[in-house]
Amino acid sequence: MTHVSKGLYPPIEPFNSGLLPVSARHTLYYEQVGNPEGKPVVFLHGGPGGGVMPDYRRYFDPDKWHVILFDQRGCGRSTPFADIEENTTWDLVADIEKLRNHLGLERWAVFGGSWGSTLALSYAITHAEVCTELFLRGIFLLRKQEIDWFYQEGCSRLFPDLWQSYLQPIPEDERHDLVAAYYRRLTSTDADVRQRAARAWSIWEGSTSRLLFDPASADKFGNSEFADAFARIECHYFTNKGFFPEDSYLLNNAGVLKNIRTVIVHGRYDVICPVENAWQLHQALPSAELHIIADAGHALSEPGITRKMIEYTDKWSD
Repeated sequence: MTHVSKGLYPPIEPFNSGLLPVSARHTLYYEQVGNPEGKPVVFLHGGPGGGVMPDYRRYFDPDKWHVILFDQRGCGRSTPFADIEENTTWDLVADIEKLRNHLGLERWAVFGGSWGSTLALSYAITHAEVCTELFLRGIFLLRKQEIDWFYQEGCSRLFPDLWQSYLQPIPEDERHDLVAAYYRRLTSTDADVRQRAARAWSIWEGSTSRLLFDPASADKFGNSEFADAFARIECHYFTNKGFFPEDSYLLNNAGVLKNIRTVIVHGRYDVICPVENAWQLHQALPSAELHIIADAGHALSEPGITRKMIEYTDKWSD
């Protein structure tokens, strides 16, 4: 199947979807698109707390790839919605394995951006033997310096106007630790308090995700149902330092991935996850191919990032 200048493949519907119980509490929604006999790849969405969107199916040649997408715990069509109990990085890593076994797949490629890159690295470090390729974008290593940069001070200096709205729900005397202040509100029993915090948190991310400000992206992130899961689950993970045993866990263990064909794609002007993250990952994993996209920010849908990701899914589809 051909398409113009490495843009997205045409819209496609799943040939199968289902619900997979992964614990007494959590059930995951998953779907399969493309060619059931094709090369398997699992798509890991961002957040944590995002969810699968129809466009995510379109980064793969549907004649060549068997694409598996799923909503992580608490997200999208998985249940219970916005739930943070039994919801850790290692629960999700185990879920990915359960899904692979459920579908009877021996090995598969892993595609993830932003938090999806964090999860892809965590999964591949744990289960290197079942990963054929890693397609990584917008690298997020979930270290303290990265959380501080985006949620406490740093990115705030690039967007003082938007930062004002992010600060709004938090009183002055709690602003020395904004993630903790947000966590108190996002876990509040008062629905109004929760919703106000969730919208402000999510809109801050949605407003800064592209090279050029996109009101539609900010609106999507501000949608109250999306924001509820997104903000709550993100803040839960960041408060718990990603459930990693050490701050630089992913960099320190990246060496085990050296035999997995890997591409790292990152926007030069990504203000959510600075390009330094991709550079440092490449130093820890020199066998990976690194592409810094000159005219892109953070979003997967930035034209340069879309083109580069599809160039690699095409190249590695055999």
